[in-house]
Amino acid sequence: MSKPNILVILTDDQGWGDLSVHGNANLNTPNVDSLARDGALFDRFYVCPVCAPTRAEFLTGRYHLRGGVHGVSTGAERLNLDEQTIAEVFQAAGYATGAYGKWHNGTQHPYHPNARGFDEFFGFCSGHWGQYFDAELEHNGELTRGKGYLPDECTDRAMAFMAENVAQDRPFFCYIPYNIPHTPFQVPDRFYDPFRDKPITMCATRPEQEDLDRTRAALALCENIDWNVGRLLGKLDDLGIAEDTIVFYFGDNGPNGARWNGGMKGTKGSADEGGVRVAGLMRWQGQIEAGAVIGEIAGAIDLLPTFADLAGVDVEGGKPLDGRSLKPLLLGENIAWPDRIILSHQRAQLSARNQRFRLDVAGKLYDMVADGGQTTDVSQDHPDIHAELSDAVAKFRAEVLPVTDDRPFAVGHWKSTRLPARDGVHFGSITRSAGAPNCSYFTHWTEGGDRMTWEIEVGTEGDYDAAIYYTCPEEDVGATVELAFQGANTAAVQGRVFDAHDPPLVGADDDRCPRKGESYVKDFVPLTLGTIRLTAGRGTLTLRALDVPGSQVMDVRRVVLTLKE
Repeated sequence: MSKPNILVILTDDQGWGDLSVHGNANLNTPNVDSLARDGALFDRFYVCPVCAPTRAEFLTGRYHLRGGVHGVSTGAERLNLDEQTIAEVFQAAGYATGAYGKWHNGTQHPYHPNARGFDEFFGFCSGHWGQYFDAELEHNGELTRGKGYLPDECTDRAMAFMAENVAQDRPFFCYIPYNIPHTPFQVPDRFYDPFRDKPITMCATRPEQEDLDRTRAALALCENIDWNVGRLLGKLDDLGIAEDTIVFYFGDNGPNGARWNGGMKGTKGSADEGGVRVAGLMRWQGQIEAGAVIGEIAGAIDLLPTFADLAGVDVEGGKPLDGRSLKPLLLGENIAWPDRIILSHQRAQLSARNQRFRLDVAGKLYDMVADGGQTTDVSQDHPDIHAELSDAVAKFRAEVLPVTDDRPFAVGHWKSTRLPARDGVHFGSITRSAGAPNCSYFTHWTEGGDRMTWEIEVGTEGDYDAAIYYTCPEEDVGATVELAFQGANTAAVQGRVFDAHDPPLVGADDDRCPRKGESYVKDFVPLTLGTIRLTAGRGTLTLRALDVPGSQVMDVRRVVLTLKE
């Protein structure tokens, strides 16, 4: 095979300390550890404090704010359409491209993974999902029902993708963004049972902040990841392509809770060391020296230029990259490697890291070699370093902040467009099913003046079949609802709730710990409204009730607009 395959494994909310290769004796991750034994371990690998920004930096080789990603929900997670993705780079080079798991950089076409360079996508596009067993998912844009435990199925499908392309003698770029150990903490018994009453011997730096039951659940999820990594590595062996495949493993942010993390300050959501330093492990048998430890700082922004350089793939035509190729470090090339600065952003706050020091969001300087827990400000001892990092932060701030984002949600760029409750705005008595928008639905729709809206931009003028995915108990059937568009044209379509559909909430029975701020889920069914005419351009889509004969109208998961042929 002339070009190496690429297998990228990204975990969700797994901290640096959630691996035995980094010294955590609370769990055992031999398969992930083997990547360090048989390849290279990045001792200082940096991502973002939260999920979607890290994914954007991996996809583009550029800081996430440059690509329009500034949050994790309600549209802030979308990657600008003028950004070139790593999948597009490898697709143009003749690679088959597949992604299996959590996308989190845009739901509607043309933000969808199938529109960003991935030939195949299976999983979900939201920031988190409410159920991991037999979940409602999507495959290449079509809703489907998963079978079994989601990370296991993503692994199964990724292995089938690899096998199919090996049979066709075609190189592949396979991206597996697992949805765990992100909450809800759901995992099969075989992984949880060993942790059920297990003593936790290595604890958070501030033990009073740690919930040991949540720690046990998170570590059980990490061992499931390890088992699946073992399956993937075994599949490479079975296919005879282990030496032809570059494998890279990393996390998207710090741990989702206080637990052992090597004494570092900060967890998920923090721009301190513990919130942004994660595992970075790369194996390429016969090319990368086994057991190599790379001390130079690196990060998610480096992955696109590194993979392209290793594979001999052209990246010309895209925007200037913030990352640099790590190939010289990985292959032991004897070249000068100047110090660099890696920037971290969270909620308009910036931190900067060079090889030795970190400038935190408050402007304090820490010697990360002598003080990994960031306890002593050394700004007075190193004024030149403090000034250099402060200048870098000020320059970057001027380039990317403040964030302005008035992008509507795209409709009509594919045959069917889903507008989930996550992307809508509610008015009146309507509320979300939980505080976190990502997997929520609209509920408590009780008054005639209540409404929900989506700001949209119609890409293709035409007639659209409109449907609402709803639930409604028998005693509240009968409301008439209207979906109206106000833009270049004005149009509306109406429908009545004739059929009751009142399924139970799902998730609590599978949760290992009570969820906090996240919605349980249930099965919604479509209520067909009819056809609505949408002209191209921007406008507001409004869903309201014309009458409320019962105590409520319905709960709403999404609106779906399907372009008629």
